[in-house]
Amino acid sequence: MVSRPSATCEVSKARRGAWKSWCKDNMNNLVLSLAPKFTKVQVLILRQNKPQLEDDAVVAIANYCQDLRDLDLSKSFKLSDRSLYSLAQGCPRLTKLNISGCSAFSDAALAHLSSVCTNLKSLNLCGCVRAASDRALQAIAYNCRQLQALSLGWCEDVTDVGVMSLALGCPDLRALDLCGCVLITDESVIALANGCHSLRSLGLYYCQNITDRAMYSLANCLVKGNKHDLWKSVLSSCSEEGLMNLNISQCTALTPPAVQAVCDSFPALHTCPERHSLIISGCLNLTSVHCACGRRALSHPAH
Repeated sequence: MVSRPSATCEVSKARRGAWKSWCKDNMNNLVLSLAPKFTKVQVLILRQNKPQLEDDAVVAIANYCQDLRDLDLSKSFKLSDRSLYSLAQGCPRLTKLNISGCSAFSDAALAHLSSVCTNLKSLNLCGCVRAASDRALQAIAYNCRQLQALSLGWCEDVTDVGVMSLALGCPDLRALDLCGCVLITDESVIALANGCHSLRSLGLYYCQNITDRAMYSLANCLVKGNKHDLWKSVLSSCSEEGLMNLNISQCTALTPPAVQAVCDSFPALHTCPERHSLIISGCLNLTSVHCACGRRALSHPAH
């Protein structure tokens, strides 16, 4: 005999659906009502499909959730500097902050936050065109020495000055997204290669001022740095050392020998479809670049 869901069960599902819908449409009020009740929360994801959060909700979070470590406010277009100043005052233990798409924040507010939240290890500023200035990056480099992951995608005012500051101040940087930072040049990449030997992921999409000089610097400096670090951990696998992801799509000034040198230096970089981690789309002149397993596949094609 096949059991059928009871009317009560159907009503319960309908109520849950209505509750989820209400939450999506009333996130600001929901945060205001719940923040005082969850004072010990450490991870809070408030990512939105449509912007609803306002400063008063973030102020409530800062006032009541002072143990917060991980906060995602991405796409909160309505927020102003008041939110960042409140977080700096109330949540100094933050280690991970995502404010991508929050285009109203200023670089002064971000610099202030970095002076208080000095334990930040991950910071997503993608699309924060006003906040992510060289001035703010210099403050982050000075204050947040433990920073490991930073996204600056499409922050078009970032220049070599800001990136070079990060390379000096954040030596443990492991993932850096500079996609669309059209003003940076080889000097930024050279500084990163010399100063950030733990770098594992680098995004340079559409950074069209990048030339072969930057590629050879990555190949030479990061390899030297990782050989030095290898003495600290003899058991480390070779494939886990050095760059593991590199996006140079639309970097049309690069030539095959320079990119091949980078690929040969880091075994974890792959051009083969199964493990695609060296991304060169839009660079038609780089189609001859192949990782080791890609070359094997070409020399021994399947029958």
